[in-house]
This record gives sequence, C-alpha cells and structure tokens, in this order.
Amino acid sequence: MSALEQLPEIDNGLLRFLTCGSVDDGKSTLIGRLLFDTKTILADTMNAIEKTSAKRGMTAVDLSLLTDGLQAEREQGITIDVAYRYFTTGTRKYIIADAPGHEQYTRNMVTAASTANLAIILIDARKGVLTQTRRHSYLASLVGIPHLLVAVNKMDLVDYDEATFERIKADYLAFAAQLGIKDVRFIPISALAGDMIVDRGARLDWYKGPTLLEILEAAPAAHTEKAEDFRLPVQFVCRPHDSANPELHDYRGFMGRVESGEIRVGDAVTVLPSGASSKVKAISIGTEQLGRAIHEQSITLLLEDEIDISRGDMIVKSAEAPAAVKQIDATVCWLSETPM
Repeated sequence: MSALEQLPEIDNGLLRFLTCGSVDDGKSTLIGRLLFDTKTILADTMNAIEKTSAKRGMTAVDLSLLTDGLQAEREQGITIDVAYRYFTTGTRKYIIADAPGHEQYTRNMVTAASTANLAIILIDARKGVLTQTRRHSYLASLVGIPHLLVAVNKMDLVDYDEATFERIKADYLAFAAQLGIKDVRFIPISALAGDMIVDRGARLDWYKGPTLLEILEAAPAAHTEKAEDFRLPVQFVCRPHDSANPELHDYRGFMGRVESGEIRVGDAVTVLPSGASSKVKAISIGTEQLGRAIHEQSITLLLEDEIDISRGDMIVKSAEAPAAVKQIDATVCWLSETPM
C-alpha cells in the first residue's frame, strides 16, 4: 500500500465509546476516574473540582463533576445533556460520551449511541438490572453498537461480593439473549474507589479478567472494511473565500461522514437528488491527503467539476447508485413524547 493510500494516523487507534445505564449508576464517576487515573486532567480543572467538592461538604473529590457541563447538572448532581470527553493513553485515542440516565433524557442517549463503537452499560451492584438498563441496552443494540461491556459498579457497597456479580451477570445474559446480543463482556468495578478501572486493586482478587482500560485498549478499531455501497451525506460545503491563499479562492470541499463503503481518488460519483456526475479529485481529513476513505471517517471531498451541491445532498459512487423503490422496511426510534 502506498503512503497516499494509508489511513491517517489520527483515526487508526480512535475508539468512540458510550457510558450508559440507569440513573445514579455511576457513569459520570467512571469517566472521571478514567480521566484521573490516566493523568489527563489539567491542574486548574482539578483545583476547581476540589473546591466544588469541598463546598458541598464532601471528604473526597467528586470525580463526576468532570463531566457535568450544564449548571443544572452541577446543581442536581445528574447528567442531562451528553457530555463528551477526550483522552489518550499513549497507545490509543478515545472519545467518551456520557449519556444521561434519566428516562426523560433518553433521546440524548440515542444521539451519543449513533456514533459509538462500544457501549459500557453500568449497573449498580445493589440494584441489579433495571428498566433503564434494559432500555439503554436495547437502544445500543438497535443503533448497531458492535461491542457491549457490562460494568457492575459500586462493588464496594456490597463488600465486593462475587455472588452478587455472578447473579447480575446471569440476569443480564438472560435479557441479552432475548435481544440477540452476542458480543458482551462483564467486569466488576468500583468507580469511586478505582478498583478494576485502570489499576486492579486488591479487593477484587477473585476476578481474573482484564481491567476496564485493558478491555478498551484491546477493543477492535473503529475503521474496518465493509462491503457496502459508498454513501456520503454532505454536512457542509467549505468555500474559504476570505483565504489569503489564492489557490483556495475557487476551493469547494464537500464535508461529511462516510456512512458506508469506500471511495478512492479517481472514482466516478453521482450527486443525489440532482443526478449530476463527476470524479473525485482529492480526499482529505484535515490537512492529511488520502488516496481513499472508508466508512465512519469524516472527510472532505474535492470533485473535478464545479457542481451545485448543498448540505443534505448525498454523494454516491456512480456504479453503486441506489435504486428507486415504492416501499422500505425500517426500524425507527421515535423520540417524541407524543405517540406516532
């Protein structure tokens, strides 16, 4: 493979994962623990969290505050909007989405799940599998998240009891079998104490599997080959008219996320719904020039011809254009409180 055809290093090891589950199961604390134990928290951020924790009368730092972005979240101690955080371990890059656990904010969880490669389903060891646990698991399966990791949290509150973990594991497996979920793993943790997150700790010695971070490090990469037709919904048309570089005065880049298939420089493409055709002149991610792009990569396409393309149009390979049909089968997530 030539240097031009190699996938950019920025995306090779990237893993997008989601934390979800019922309210107060410890999702935000888990993310805070990951950030803290991987030493990716800035000093001023840590100082602010320590001060806020002290004002609340807490004897220990509340790591969940690291993901609470809205004022209402900080006041209520809950997650409302999806909070995104980024960290790296030196061997891999991560984007974490902290989904809200309350039922009324389920639609926000669906937004986060739509781009995740792995979902961590948190379960409170004292409460077991709850309705919202099942709901989030179903939605994760529905949107096609390929890997599920069930983290039984707050093991410190059940005295790190192995029987409790095994009982919850059996309950979840029975539920997962009904959904047809196959790729699911289980791990006992204490996000508050830090057991089995980055470090193993001494109180879960009966668990012989990898830590949570080790599981994330070994999870399959996001970008793999898929034998599907190429589809690129245009999200933005980049035209830097005010650029000081005269070469960019006629620049017209079509930006979007490759939803399926692959595209190469020189491929013939068709724009829908107009039906206009051209060939791919260049492909880029940021300043990185590519010879090809595959599904789940966010790219910029340059075409050889000047074509009127707007946000919402679809760019497809001319040889893989979709066929017109009278009806389709679809699974729909209806997020309104009003029934269809």
